[in-house]
Amino acid sequence: MQNINNDYITVKDKNHLFRDLNSEGIVNADYNGYQSYVENYKRTYNESKRINTLENDVNDIKNDLNEIKTLLRNLANGSK
Repeated sequence: MQNINNDYITVKDKNHLFRDLNSEGIVNADYNGYQSYVENYKRTYNESKRINTLENDVNDIKNDLNEIKTLLRNLANGSK
């Protein structure tokens, strides 16, 4: 393992990962990989949000259609 300073050592076989000797946590120094992860996460989150919105809209439309059908049946049967 290579020391990059007194507080971090390189993780074996992972040149972009370093172990913080104070907290024993792992630090990722791959900025491009991190940016790619963040962009992918945002894209996935937004897609999921869009799908949920569409599902809610479809359910609202279905409920509206059922209400219209009920009103039309009542009107056709002479009820109010």
